[in-house]
Amino acid sequence: MKTPKYWQTNNLASFLLSPVGFIYGGLTSLRMLLHKGFKAPVPVICIGNLTAGGVGKTPVCIALAEFLKAQGKNPFFISRGYGGKLSGVLVNLKSHTPQEVGDEPLMLAAIAPTVVCHDRGKAAQIALKNGADILIMDDGFQNPTLHKDISFLVFNGQIGIGNGKIIPAGPMREDLKSGLKRADGVIFIGQDKFNLLKHIDKPVFHVDIKEEQPKHQNMKVIAFAGIGYPQKFYESLQKCGLSLANSYDFPDHHFYTKDELNALIKKGKKKNLPIYTTLKDFVKIPHRMQKDFNVLNIKAQFENPHKIFDFFKERHVI
Repeated sequence: MKTPKYWQTNNLASFLLSPVGFIYGGLTSLRMLLHKGFKAPVPVICIGNLTAGGVGKTPVCIALAEFLKAQGKNPFFISRGYGGKLSGVLVNLKSHTPQEVGDEPLMLAAIAPTVVCHDRGKAAQIALKNGADILIMDDGFQNPTLHKDISFLVFNGQIGIGNGKIIPAGPMREDLKSGLKRADGVIFIGQDKFNLLKHIDKPVFHVDIKEEQPKHQNMKVIAFAGIGYPQKFYESLQKCGLSLANSYDFPDHHFYTKDELNALIKKGKKKNLPIYTTLKDFVKIPHRMQKDFNVLNIKAQFENPHKIFDFFKERHVI
């Protein structure tokens, strides 16, 4: 889905939908309260958020896995595999497609072994059988099927929490106060544009998103993205010195048809401009067509690695 514009402000639509949001939030809380998940014999770290749409969880998961591998751990990712048809599988980069396992698991599997399963508890058991000594949940803060030893909430300072109302009145999956109560820490991306940090009384770990310099410098480009907040991607392109001739938004986790991709290629050739997209979108493009597209690679980096090291050390994770 595309993020509705009315989620960003208090308006008539959000007011009228607030009662439905209240029910949605109540059901989420009840589900968390009533369901006891599988307790794994190894640490489980959840990287979650309180809003619908992308805030940068997957890059944070990748940064965390790389950090843990540097400490000698053997982390496995656990993912729902949103949009994929398969469940209960260890992702194989050579044979699995985005349509089978989803887009984000293919990105994660390039860094560490990744299990896709709708039931996170079953995913944990598959990972354990394959040698995991620590589990990283990409999303799943509101999923009760696996006990979490440490839960982080990711906030993006450039995006905020919109109008603060619960789906469908706003972008929140649950109330800010109740979500923070269950979290052990907060991972904060970028500058605090919306003054969110004043509401947070948990340990905060700051992360920067660094863009790799694209091969096209000081040029106009065509860009497209199927992520929760495509504007975030377009701003990253501009930050790297590229200007947008045209941009095209698709729903989050969108699977591109050949007609859609060919239409984009045709636009690029007609204007003699390169086409840029995100890695999450690029992995869904057929291999034979990937040569016509460029990726803006990004990398999440902890501002103070020693702080996150001490946090895990105190909790006997490393």
